Amino acid sequence: MAIATSDGAVTGGLVCSHHHLYSALARGMPPPPRTPTSFLEVLELVWWRLDRALDLDTIRASARLGALEALECGTTAIVDHHSSPSAIEGSLDVIAEACAEVGVRVVCCYEVTDRNGLDGAAAGLAENERFIRAGGRGLVGAHAAFTLSDETLDAVCGLAADLGVGVHIHVAEGPEDLGAAERLADRARDDWLLAHAVHLDRRLPGTILHNPRSNQNNSVGYGRPARWAAAGQRVALGTDGIGADMLDEARLAFVALRADDLTASPEDAWAWLEAGYELVPEAADDRVTWSYEPMDPWHLAYTPGVRPVEVVVDGEVVLGPDGPTRVDAAEVRAHAREAATRLHAALAAMP
Repeated sequence: MAIATSDGAVTGGLVCSHHHLYSALARGMPPPPRTPTSFLEVLELVWWRLDRALDLDTIRASARLGALEALECGTTAIVDHHSSPSAIEGSLDVIAEACAEVGVRVVCCYEVTDRNGLDGAAAGLAENERFIRAGGRGLVGAHAAFTLSDETLDAVCGLAADLGVGVHIHVAEGPEDLGAAERLADRARDDWLLAHAVHLDRRLPGTILHNPRSNQNNSVGYGRPARWAAAGQRVALGTDGIGADMLDEARLAFVALRADDLTASPEDAWAWLEAGYELVPEAADDRVTWSYEPMDPWHLAYTPGVRPVEVVVDGEVVLGPDGPTRVDAAEVRAHAREAATRLHAALAAMP
């Protein structure tokens, strides 16, 4: 499926293939207890503290703000990966309802991990199962192999098979997860979503989710996704929670690729953007009218500031010249500011 239509200024909706909507309130959060010096410390001192501080209201505020900002960038579909150890049950409903309120499609999962104990892992499995069996659109989520025992990893795989869905998991994002390929080799399936794959040393079944800005921000290295695409594996583009401006992410994906290979073309990064339609096919039928034409890779790679003028999702105009039509953008942002204040206070009080 191609993004561009016969009208040079109109495309389908864009897809963020790997997001963490709960990170929308992280901006301006208190500094960690000490400066992280490794990827594992980034997780321990920043993100795992943030997710423990979330409650259902801050989850809702995050999801509404993240969905609104996605819509304002022409992104009509999000594949989300969620974690909130202190508020697991019902969290996926909150995210799905918040995105629907704004008018953005979402595929949800809850991140199963053993890092919060066996009860936490069991609760994460239960939330995935509850949500999907109730009719929610989702996958079974898992953090990364290095935070999962073999027993929990097998439970994730078994639940996904029972539900007939894939697994959405971080794979070899940093050096801490170098053993992922060996542990997943006999478990991964074609419907799995493999986020990051920076240090992946062999091909695994599934779709590679490339997150160039996050990988650079976390200093985990360059995953060279073109190697997997050249081998016939699908590569899709995500943000890992740093917004959902997919045109900007595609530009950065091209720049990172070009730094690695001078012969690379922006069409490569564009193909990774288009691969999102394989994950959320309906987004291809959405319509985004842009402030610029033609909407093609070589123009967009070097043209910043391209914004949507109108966004139509499932036949409904959800963003027009005056902003979103389903929600009051000012109210969404005010709620997010209030929720962020509470969230940051909770983080500041953490030992």
